[in-house]
Amino acid sequence: MTATPAIAGSRDDLWEELLAELAERRTEFHEQGFVPRDFIERTFPLGIYRHATPARFGGEVVSPREFLTTIERFGRIDGSAAWVLGFASGNTYLGALPLETQAAIYANGPDVVHAGGLHPAQHAERTPTGFRVTGRWKFASGCMAADYISVGLLDESAGGLPRAAVLPRALVTIVDDGWDVSGMRASGSFDTVVEDVEVPLEWTFVRGGSALVDEPLFRYPLIGYQAQCHAAIGLGVARGALDHAQGHGSYRGITGAPPIGERAYFRTEFARAYAALHSARSWFLDVADEVWETVNAGEEVTADQRARIRLSAVNVSDVAGQVVHDIVKVAGARTIESAHPLNQIRLDAQVPQLHATLSQHMYDDAGAVLLGLRPTTPGFL
Repeated sequence: MTATPAIAGSRDDLWEELLAELAERRTEFHEQGFVPRDFIERTFPLGIYRHATPARFGGEVVSPREFLTTIERFGRIDGSAAWVLGFASGNTYLGALPLETQAAIYANGPDVVHAGGLHPAQHAERTPTGFRVTGRWKFASGCMAADYISVGLLDESAGGLPRAAVLPRALVTIVDDGWDVSGMRASGSFDTVVEDVEVPLEWTFVRGGSALVDEPLFRYPLIGYQAQCHAAIGLGVARGALDHAQGHGSYRGITGAPPIGERAYFRTEFARAYAALHSARSWFLDVADEVWETVNAGEEVTADQRARIRLSAVNVSDVAGQVVHDIVKVAGARTIESAHPLNQIRLDAQVPQLHATLSQHMYDDAGAVLLGLRPTTPGFL
């Protein structure tokens, strides 16, 4: 199957307008702590929010490579915006809902914005038709622009996986008094609160459960795809650091030393960082292409492929974080200024590495699988 060019070059003019707008408004977004709905809607014509909508509901098929490089492109301008837009991939979770529920969600079109903060999972009273939900959840990135918000429920019948309840935005209270962070400040990962809402069973799903949509993206490893999307954010941020270094070789600092681009240590560190990032990026995207070809051929994704998805994602995330560190350490003392571009890049670069899908434990699990052993993390495969 050939990917529909929904996000590609035929929309170059809109791309340039959006990236220019993001560069102009990122300070606004960081000051208010979230990316607003009007900017999110400006991305709809690029297909970002319909790439993970089932084709039967108007979705446009694009390959994981195309979506990952799209998020990378935003990350080169602003990590927070990339973080929020990356969660457009989370509509793959909704594929586990009954088809009638999905039809209701996409009734007004395929560009649906879904956010979720599933932790800490809350006990919910089981009712004859579903669950009575009350609680408070953390880290609902992008919730300020969402149409639907998922929250996590404890459910013994879910096999140790969280059950998610999907609610219209109007039924959820967003609490932003605790979002005081240094990195990804505009991701709007606020707390969400639900008070005594009856959620029908058909509006819940087991996260990591099998999709009820038989389309290639819904046969692609679900949690692995989320790991790749988070890694692509860090990749974009690191490329932003390289972009800055390439554009500021004439910087002299205040010591009277030669321009930074004429210093051997700066050129050497830049070259090493450039090579490391692009090498890791190539393998990362190659793995995505290989697995995409597998699901398009109607074949089962192997345990080895699932492990390499996770390993290539955590690897590129760690390489990206190191690249930013290495560029900053040779870029001069002014990088400690709050307003310096590399300062925000430095703070953003650490965040993808802290996400659960990119934790250091992924190396152990991937190593186990590649050695023919069992991983220890539930749901790794």
